[in-house]
Amino acid sequence: MKAQIQPKYFEDAIVTCACGNKFTVGMTIPSFQADICSNCHPFYTGQMRYVDTKGRVDSFIAKQAKAEGLERKSKTERRAEKKAALIDADISRPNTLEELRKMLKKS
Repeated sequence: MKAQIQPKYFEDAIVTCACGNKFTVGMTIPSFQADICSNCHPFYTGQMRYVDTKGRVDSFIAKQAKAEGLERKSKTERRAEKKAALIDADISRPNTLEELRKMLKKS
């Protein structure tokens, strides 16, 4: 291994949890702030506690509330609308060079 490209290894790096628990591990950064550890995680403690560190549940609820007001369309309806839009766009195109020139002069 080349010594110049390897990161510096800290054998006694300190990990600090949000609950206040501190422990030492080996890693490439000298300290680390954790949101949850084995002392406060519901799986290890057996407590029924809700863990949401980044507001994921709130954003999910907001997304669901937004979707409630939207009208749902089936896939076949969306395909039919897309096809109709393509047909309308094709009809609105000029058929001759003269029509194209007239259309460009209006613009």
